Amino acid sequence: MSATRVRRRRGVRWEQSAAAGMTRKRDEPVRLTKIYTRGGDRGETSLGDGSRVSKLDPRVAAYGVVDELNAQLGVVLALADLPVELRKPLERIQNDLFDVGADLSVPVGGADERLRVSQEQIDGLERLCDQFNEAIPELKSFVLPGGTEAAARLHVARTVCRRAELLALATAAQTEVDPLVPIYLNRLSDLLFILARNANAGGEEPLWRPGGSS
Repeated sequence: MSATRVRRRRGVRWEQSAAAGMTRKRDEPVRLTKIYTRGGDRGETSLGDGSRVSKLDPRVAAYGVVDELNAQLGVVLALADLPVELRKPLERIQNDLFDVGADLSVPVGGADERLRVSQEQIDGLERLCDQFNEAIPELKSFVLPGGTEAAARLHVARTVCRRAELLALATAAQTEVDPLVPIYLNRLSDLLFILARNANAGGEEPLWRPGGSS
């Protein structure tokens, strides 16, 4: 084991070279060797730095919901009628969400500081917000989740993103967390709302009518 360091995260065993001059680069994919490990059968798991914590640890809950969000975006991307202009940004965001999960899984201030959410990633989300917001009409009321299937599923992803943000903030209240993580998630939820509206472009957008059901 002198040449490799073995870590377990989310039930997946992966290896990273630890030999001198052979540390894994920031953008180098991990090598998966075994899916089940039995290491979490007693309710504990390893963080990205190898430290063991309870699976009820708020950090684990936070990156678990980020994983759930990524899965929701995978469902959106599986839709055959997803507007083509939304596909590339969502594919990039899926990859970025693994960066977010990796950031949450590694305690701040340790020796393993390779992968953190960057301001550049947040700036990229803001540019996408501005770009896609220009293509839709000005809001005249609150939007109800629905419309096309793509729009409805993007709204589901948006609500999961908000939950991930809240869990990241709850974690930050108990232990140090990269402050850019909740900012990224906050900006992403805004973008998912805008993309959901774009997915309804050309059709009737469901709007809230106060007291309209009475």
